[in-house]
Amino acid sequence: MKKILILYYSQSGQLKRVLDSFLSDLEDEEIKLDIKEITPKVKYPFPWPFYQFFDEFPESVFLDGCEINELEDLEDDYDMIILGYTVWYMAPSIPITAFMHSEQAKKVFKDKPVVTLVACRDMWVLAQEKVKEMLKAVDAKLIDHVALTDQGGSVLSLVTLPGFLLTGKKKPFMFFPPAGIKDSDIQEASRFGKRLNEALHQDKEKSGEALLKNLNAVSVNGKLIATEKIADRSFKIWSRLIKASGEKYSFGRKVIISIYVCFLITLLLTVVPLNILARKILNIFQKDKLKIMEDYYELPSGR
Repeated sequence: MKKILILYYSQSGQLKRVLDSFLSDLEDEEIKLDIKEITPKVKYPFPWPFYQFFDEFPESVFLDGCEINELEDLEDDYDMIILGYTVWYMAPSIPITAFMHSEQAKKVFKDKPVVTLVACRDMWVLAQEKVKEMLKAVDAKLIDHVALTDQGGSVLSLVTLPGFLLTGKKKPFMFFPPAGIKDSDIQEASRFGKRLNEALHQDKEKSGEALLKNLNAVSVNGKLIATEKIADRSFKIWSRLIKASGEKYSFGRKVIISIYVCFLITLLLTVVPLNILARKILNIFQKDKLKIMEDYYELPSGR
């Protein structure tokens, strides 16, 4: 009997839908699933109130974590762990960060093969690099990664994703598509569970090799990597300013957050379009470099 631990935190419920599809063809009479939801002691609301959404910004960026409830009945002999997460400000969500820094994580992940699953907009590369470091810190072995991303691409999701997070509404409007991941993409995630089922029956998880190759598990847009890195540096600067302005939910933070939001909107309307145009021109001369970066960040599963 193989035992698979599934760990996740899903604030809006979308990641849970992805996981349900992913796992639908994984369990059978020889493979048992142990599904554990990571829960913060103070629940994060959905949809987000405006200021609270931005107030979590510094803690996300600096991987501070939060107080979470200890998971019950965790075993120490799992054959594989599947870690599902979403991205908050170029980092894994705060509850996931909190668990990965916990004593429970050190015990349960040690020497275990791990499959990571992210559901978010198409800028997740730096968040996954941070998750890799967290897994390395607890002596886990990352063998596969799956990334499902929002419809609409990086530009349109700049509008549809915040709209969904702040209102809870996914419906399309004007020329914008619905927010979130396509229903068809979610349904097709069952192929990953089916492949893992076959691999587990053959003990392939013990090899340390990727099991989800040639399933289009990951597709990295190399043109966005530089944008992610620029955004991450900017996030760190503003996070320091917000933290320095006071405790969480304080008036001082609201002042700096208000300034930051105005800065962000101005940036999106002016600098971002110019950056997109400049990148398109530069990328013509960087095709080989972009391909190398894409191949690296798509590891271990690849397309």
